[in-house]
Amino acid sequence: MADAAPSRLDRRKARTRAALVHAAQTFIADGKTNVAILELTQAADVGMGSFYNHFSSKDELFKAAVEDALDRHSAALDELTRGMDDPAEVFACSFRLTGRLHRRHPQLSKVLLNTGLAIATADYGIARRARRDIQAGIQAGRFTVSDPELALVMAAGATLCLGQLLHTQPDRDDGRASDQIAEDLLRTFGIPADEAHHICRRPLPELDRLLPHTTA
Repeated sequence: MADAAPSRLDRRKARTRAALVHAAQTFIADGKTNVAILELTQAADVGMGSFYNHFSSKDELFKAAVEDALDRHSAALDELTRGMDDPAEVFACSFRLTGRLHRRHPQLSKVLLNTGLAIATADYGIARRARRDIQAGIQAGRFTVSDPELALVMAAGATLCLGQLLHTQPDRDDGRASDQIAEDLLRTFGIPADEAHHICRRPLPELDRLLPHTTA
């Protein structure tokens, strides 16, 4: 039996929740997390009572906002790397695309950066995905790292520091920088230098196909 279509009430609740999440993402991107719930509801253009229909606290909303942003990016990467058989290529492609989002999708980038190093140990979004890809690379014999969690720490740290660098150095070529760090990570993970270079110079799928280009 097919699931029933969402009711008008369900759709209204979903719009309200989405508006709150979007408002929270905007505050996070601006580095303004010390705000009152009233400011969040005003930014979302919803009533105070509506907030508590969806979230028990501001912290719960901010957590949901971060998870939503990172899960959307992770889902986009899954779609764009669909059909790739080599775990090393999947990892490199995902890193190269993520590096490019810092300029193409500054709000999503700033949500990522302002979430901080907790990303490295998260069990959702791009951290969960990167952990999966690193483990796949180890199991396939492509990566020689002994501890996937430490490999994830290196990748997460590189992602965050690259994003900050690209925001503070707007003239730096984001694509070239992303590709070089991806290549260096592959070499660190055990891929021969020539092969790592070749993998990180392959044409990329178009990230904007799933995440339209935005401006700050």
